[in-house]
Amino acid sequence: MAKQRSVTYLPLVFPIACTAFAVLYLPIVILVFYAFNSGTSVSGWQGFSLRWFVAAWNDPAVFDAALRSLGIAAVSAVIAVLVAIPAALAMSRTQAYRGQAFKESVLNVPLLVPEIVMAVGLLILFSRVKLWTGYQGIGYIVLAHAAFCVPFAYMPLRARLQGMDTALEHAARDLYASRWQAFRYVTLPLIRPAIIAGGMLAFVISLDDVVITEFIKSGGQETIPTYMLGQIRRGVTPQLNAIATVFLALSIAFVTVFYLATRNTDDD
Repeated sequence: MAKQRSVTYLPLVFPIACTAFAVLYLPIVILVFYAFNSGTSVSGWQGFSLRWFVAAWNDPAVFDAALRSLGIAAVSAVIAVLVAIPAALAMSRTQAYRGQAFKESVLNVPLLVPEIVMAVGLLILFSRVKLWTGYQGIGYIVLAHAAFCVPFAYMPLRARLQGMDTALEHAARDLYASRWQAFRYVTLPLIRPAIIAGGMLAFVISLDDVVITEFIKSGGQETIPTYMLGQIRRGVTPQLNAIATVFLALSIAFVTVFYLATRNTDDD
């Protein structure tokens, strides 16, 4: 039997991997480093300070944009998950039929179409709705983000349901459980890690979105990404580094929570 060898024995694997990691993570390290710079320069270290975090916290525009971004992302993620769960069940718990692949492709359109195309389409649609209804609120951004995030919530659920043994569901039905009871007490606990994963993925995608938000938002509806984009046009400051560092920490916290939640589920 041939002895298996590690891929690290292949030529140039290690330097290519190191280069890839440097390109991916070195800009983030530099950003976080200069977020703690006491001076106004983003290229010269002038001492350690938390002044830019305090300045961002005390800036009403930053605070409002941050709260708005978190609220939009949370509601959009919930809507995306609520749409993705029945869609994944319909695609994985039915016999194959003509047109099923087409329906799944429709669900994944936001992944296949350039984001700018979807942004322009939503802009045209919502501009008509605004004229008909007179409503100019933030609900349009929420709906746009939810529509864009549905495939990201759908993919983990679809994968989980495809790889899940249906014997427990059939056993519950044989024991006179209704369809709702079988779903609530059997299927739902089993797909909980996928729901968490899909919800967190949708949340992060919504929180990070710039293109769709820039097209859909009205005056006074800045989110953190669009606020930062507007500030960058005037010049990069350490305050932007501080804001980005806080949201990076938030993303790491979400990943940690997801890891702990899925680990506890697997242990059970």
